[in-house]
Amino acid sequence: MNPIDTDFTQQLVGEILTGLRDGLTKFSGPSRVGVIYQLQTKDELHICDPHSLLRGHELKIRSSYFDKKSIPIDTANALRHKPYSHIERITNLDLDGIISFGGQSGPVTYQMWFTDHHPEILSTGPTERWLEHAVLRFSHDVANERELYTGISGRFLREYSTHAVCDQIVYESARSSTSYSQFLIYPVINAVLEISKTREEQRSPHGELIFVDPRVIDSIEFMARFSHTELPLLDNYKHVRKLLQAVQKFRNRLVSDGTHIIGIASGRIDHFNITADFRGLFGLLKLNDQSICSFADGAYSSAAHQAKLFEVEETLLDHNLDSTIRNSLFHIVSSIVHFAETEHFGCSIVLDLNEPLTQIAGQDLEQPLDLERSNLLDLACNLARVDGALQICKDRHLHRFACLFDGPRIEGEDRARGARYNSALRFTARKPHTVIVVVSSDRPVSVIQNGIEYRSSCSLRPGLSSDVKSQRLIDWLDVL
Repeated sequence: MNPIDTDFTQQLVGEILTGLRDGLTKFSGPSRVGVIYQLQTKDELHICDPHSLLRGHELKIRSSYFDKKSIPIDTANALRHKPYSHIERITNLDLDGIISFGGQSGPVTYQMWFTDHHPEILSTGPTERWLEHAVLRFSHDVANERELYTGISGRFLREYSTHAVCDQIVYESARSSTSYSQFLIYPVINAVLEISKTREEQRSPHGELIFVDPRVIDSIEFMARFSHTELPLLDNYKHVRKLLQAVQKFRNRLVSDGTHIIGIASGRIDHFNITADFRGLFGLLKLNDQSICSFADGAYSSAAHQAKLFEVEETLLDHNLDSTIRNSLFHIVSSIVHFAETEHFGCSIVLDLNEPLTQIAGQDLEQPLDLERSNLLDLACNLARVDGALQICKDRHLHRFACLFDGPRIEGEDRARGARYNSALRFTARKPHTVIVVVSSDRPVSVIQNGIEYRSSCSLRPGLSSDVKSQRLIDWLDVL
């Protein structure tokens, strides 16, 4: 692009950022995105940060780009005669709470793309591959110039989730000493989604399906191996769903070579493998036993589908508690919440940090249960099934269960939520040293204090690509 078409560059950046933001928001929840770029070595650095993702990191950015030579010019010049698809990876800035990926190419001297690092995601890998593809798309569009521009980059990045998962598997396999090359990845991860949507007797699938290289099949110790003349096909999703019923428990799993179901095995498999762990309404996709993403409703996601409860940790830090007590209370709450999530029931937990203990209508216990004892914590998990809330105090004991809340109406109630949620808002509005954790069977976990739900995720204004504008990085840094 010579001379540089500034309006066209703005259009490219805006459309890529908008598609990237929309895609990552579906994959990981509300996500901000930004980019720092330089088209040619003689140009100034520009930034586009429409939702202030990079605000708060000005000192690190200034030192990285202006206090030292940040862009290897010799490398940039050497790439000038390479194709747009030849990308040299650049070292990330390592900004706290941010995932980034940068690269150099012939058409674009420097580009670094950024997005939120959500604390609850299973792995940053697919998101990094997403940003890596943004690097490639920007290089491609700049190389094509306005006359050949198709406008597909933003739309493609918006729907990139399955490709990002596939690219992450390919990326990890390239780093592994064992090759996956004897089966294709994309048909495998597509089959996982199709099987996850297939019900048997109105029930979602449970059990594990593991994919291994056909070359190592004979080294696996099978409990039951199917006749080679009647091997079930992987793309017969209904048949595979029926077979999963045979491995719902006892840590057995179906084994596939990417085309057929070979048999049933148990125990650890050390060869390079992809595992689909079906858990009913959702599942986990694992690479060599490490979760890289989840799947639900026919789509992949970065969500763990299990509350991380960072909000509980942060609210406990606001109270004057000994670290041992704080850690123990967090463990107790986490155990009860995760049990409720696994068993698919709703409940409420009152962390009563008041002295003396708050009197709540409920079922009193003659002797409070010491929840640092594992068997009594298990009992508390089951008592959470009973209508009403558990009352747990600083002594880490359960004092009451089946507790009922009262309180006058307050502003901020949400009629779209149930009585459990709104009564917790009312109760905590009058009890300043009380934290209530509400687990809904079909909604995320809510942490409520002082009549307000504690929220840690970012909120985004929808915005359009036309709202996205770049500016000189030095000007952005000078804005206080």
